[in-house]
Amino acid sequence: MRRSIPSSTRGVLEIDWPLFGELCRALALKVAKEYDPEIILGIAKAGVIPGVVVASILQREFSSMVVTRKAAESLPVLVSGPPASVKGRRVLIVDETCDTGHTIRLALNEVKSAKPAEVRTAVSFKTGPYEPDFHSFETDKYIILPWDREVVEDGQLVTRPDYAKYLQSTR
Repeated sequence: MRRSIPSSTRGVLEIDWPLFGELCRALALKVAKEYDPEIILGIAKAGVIPGVVVASILQREFSSMVVTRKAAESLPVLVSGPPASVKGRRVLIVDETCDTGHTIRLALNEVKSAKPAEVRTAVSFKTGPYEPDFHSFETDKYIILPWDREVVEDGQLVTRPDYAKYLQSTR
């Protein structure tokens, strides 16, 4: 699913790989100070990347679930739920960004129905009113992630067409 380009009043924050790595380390440290998850559950697609990094830093098991939106402004839908292995365990749900909280709440409800011992939420970027249990960075800007900036077209890596104009104007 392609996310819509933000209005010009919101602005865009482009994240590079080194900053993303630092934010994952910060998130792992925040989690470790308050919570001891047994399994990290990344929300696919983009939440898998910070989720697996946090799981690696915390030396915890990693798994994923898939939540998507059929269109940019639609509510998220579950494609693939959490694994049965979350039952009776402490779970940390990880996503890349959190604005309205629709995706995190859907994932949280699905995980809770699988009867974990405890479940908490974490995101790399808090961009709106929803309050996850943990976040690395808070901003009102639209986030462009390092893995989301380029796509393959005609066998070549190119800046995503829907981001190209804005990214050129910020450099």
